[in-house]
Amino acid sequence: MESMRKLDEAIGKHVRPDSFPLAVRMVGKEEPLPERIKRPREEFGNPVAVCQTFSIARRYGWQLAVGREDINCPLALTAFGFKPVTETFSCGEMCAGMFTATKEAGARTEADVPKFSFEEFDYILTAPINRAGFEPHLYLIYANSAQIMRLLTAALYRDGGYITSRFSGRLDCADICIETMKTNQPQVVLPCYGDRVFGQTQDHEMGFTIPAGMEEQIVEGLEGTHKGGIRYPVPAYLRAEPKYPPHYYKLFEAWGEK
Repeated sequence: MESMRKLDEAIGKHVRPDSFPLAVRMVGKEEPLPERIKRPREEFGNPVAVCQTFSIARRYGWQLAVGREDINCPLALTAFGFKPVTETFSCGEMCAGMFTATKEAGARTEADVPKFSFEEFDYILTAPINRAGFEPHLYLIYANSAQIMRLLTAALYRDGGYITSRFSGRLDCADICIETMKTNQPQVVLPCYGDRVFGQTQDHEMGFTIPAGMEEQIVEGLEGTHKGGIRYPVPAYLRAEPKYPPHYYKLFEAWGEK
């Protein structure tokens, strides 16, 4: 938990996101849930979308457990393995006419959606990092593009290179959890349409995920890039000499100056 505390403090100091950075864990069978956990269906009297739970956690500061009975998004239930993959999903019907021109194109999109196997996990746990009563599989931060740049450069500080992420404009919950866990690499996340509608993620926000085990590397990277001059808020260059409309300079002539 010490590494989590240091990561949370470093993100707060160097990135300054507007909402709580989150810890996320997938819970398997017979694994107990943490104490003082909230369930969306019990709290609200209705199921929600997975993207919605991340917004609840990062804006309310709640620790949440989300199982199949808490989720009403059929696409997320499929991707997370809470329900089996069916031909109705894989044929592209869910995409066609909305995200793709044809079912054939939709089928290619659905085939590329990151997925857990059926009944591999029972719950998604999420909470602000400093309030998480569990050991996370990954961390999730929503921020603006400049803040995401800070996190990305921190992730690359030790080893260099590039971060590679995939985007489709839908099912970003799968990108956040499943893609990060399967690749064990940080991901830049483009909020999907549903995240904007139901999670109320704003137009200026993006996501960034960090797999567990990289806490020390991210802290080192945030501190190292800070010392190197990469900062947030990004400092504006204010040393240029201003230029004005030509008639303004007549005042200098009136003062006897050139």
